[in-house]
Amino acid sequence: MQRFSSFDLQRNVAKVQEAALKEPVSISYHGRDRLVVLSIDEFERLKRRDRQVISMQELPEEFAAALREPYDDAEQAALDHLLDD
Repeated sequence: MQRFSSFDLQRNVAKVQEAALKEPVSISYHGRDRLVVLSIDEFERLKRRDRQVISMQELPEEFAAALREPYDDAEQAALDHLLDD
């Protein structure tokens, strides 16, 4: 990943934009990475991955069964009370 300072960004926006079209770039402020600039295509790809939703009918049976019966034994189920507020 290429890195640019915030000063570089102010002085040469076109160069940073061109770099971001090829791969995400980091923008630093006072020597610390602060922002990431990436192409809209990469952003949309990441958003699609984050929002995949499937129905229970689409799940393979082994996964659906694990969701219906999440515990192997009663001893594990007995620990659920630890999650209560």
